[in-house]
Amino acid sequence: MAKSLLQIAGLKVAYGGIQAVKGIDLDVHEGELIALIGANGAGKTTTLKAVTGTLPGSRVEGHVEYDGRPIKGLHSFQLVERGMAMVPEGRGVFTRMSIHENLLMGAYTRNDKAGIAADVDRWFDIFPRLKERAAQMAGTLSGGEQQMLAMARALMSHPKLLLLDEPSMGLAPIMVERIFEVIRDVASQGVTILLVEQNAKLALQAADRAYVMESGLVTMQGDAQQMLDDPRVKEAYLGEG
Repeated sequence: MAKSLLQIAGLKVAYGGIQAVKGIDLDVHEGELIALIGANGAGKTTTLKAVTGTLPGSRVEGHVEYDGRPIKGLHSFQLVERGMAMVPEGRGVFTRMSIHENLLMGAYTRNDKAGIAADVDRWFDIFPRLKERAAQMAGTLSGGEQQMLAMARALMSHPKLLLLDEPSMGLAPIMVERIFEVIRDVASQGVTILLVEQNAKLALQAADRAYVMESGLVTMQGDAQQMLDDPRVKEAYLGEG
């Protein structure tokens, strides 16, 4: 078994009097693609934001360890320096910067100029639409193009662990297919991925293992392919049964 890269134990998150996450355990091993699925409001995004310390105004309890070390209290930029990158829900691109400038921002922790230039070319090859619009302001792109850019920007930092929050949200079906092709390709290159996704079928088809969240609790976990055939998952999340 590969070593554990991300360990979450007894995680609780509260906003005021609302308990959004109620004490969950989650484990991601090196090289795995883990899917975290569940209905809207189940606590999936809150879980990712608690890991990355991007939840102002909330109370976070529990233990989060990344690469064998506790990360509570670390700033987001420190997590990037240690090899963790996140593509947030809603893309989060720098709207008044060009596509090329956004990619360079993704590599701000690096100083290998030739390597950075090679990576920009690599992502332009993978996403030709971005190459065609390299000098265009990111805020003028379509949702799908912004999602491509957000993923490429995160991967410019050469992360060990990539957190993806709802990458297919609001995208046309053909764009969703393309995004998932890239997710599978990135995973095949050895990048560990924790994927939060409402499209349970696509997430489970891509993942090695999966966790199901309901009302702030993990209610199921196991092999992703087996979950695809589980009657409870079929009925609740796949529109089958």
